[in-house]
Amino acid sequence: MPDVNHPQKILITGSDGAIGKAATLALKAAGHFVRGLDLRPSRAADESVVGSITDASLVHKSAEGMNAVIHLAATVDDADFMTQLLPNNIVGLYNILEAARIAGVPRICLASTMQVVSRARPKDGVILRIEDGPGPCNHYAATKLFAEDMGLLYANRYQMQVICPRIGWFPRNAAEAQRIVKNNAQHVYLSHADAGRFFVRFVEADNIRGPQEGYAIVFLVSRRTREKGQDLEPARTAIGYEPQDTFPDGLPLEF
Repeated sequence: MPDVNHPQKILITGSDGAIGKAATLALKAAGHFVRGLDLRPSRAADESVVGSITDASLVHKSAEGMNAVIHLAATVDDADFMTQLLPNNIVGLYNILEAARIAGVPRICLASTMQVVSRARPKDGVILRIEDGPGPCNHYAATKLFAEDMGLLYANRYQMQVICPRIGWFPRNAAEAQRIVKNNAQHVYLSHADAGRFFVRFVEADNIRGPQEGYAIVFLVSRRTREKGQDLEPARTAIGYEPQDTFPDGLPLEF
């Protein structure tokens, strides 16, 4: 159980990306310390480590002294498997998990994606649930299913607390926000503010609860604007995450 009366020390990989910045700012506002690991300086973090998650030595050093890891760094979408997805999403993931294990970090968040269920069909035709199973659409999504399974392995074998959020459509700019509207995809929207709320809950929750204690796969999206969407109960049960925004609420002011 984290002692939230004292600041927690959090390593965020991919900390200078859009979601990484949202997580960093929310955690700092909640009084926690953030060490960022990214290919470029993490401007919002308390401490910045510049380098690649494929550098095992650097990753191990970055994990030392941390209370939790939020692993966001990855090559996204359907990039070349051998030259990009394999080193970054498979080898890099292994480096993060091993570094956390060896450093004695008790809690880790492994970012997954809604793309792992893009071909899945809800059994009731309306609300998609975790138990409806995966339906990956590309090699990137397959690497994220691998991450979910690796998280289960480390929870089972090393008693680590692991959560795997399947992250919704997080608009990085105004054009992406407009694409959500064009694609009628408000039901997979994740606001910047709700992303921040999720990662604060991940750090401060007394435990991660799921069908297996200490491990959970959840949908990370904002509130639904209609009946269609994802089941939010797993995230509520796992860490007490309650989204507050519905599209377009929660976008940065510059949008």
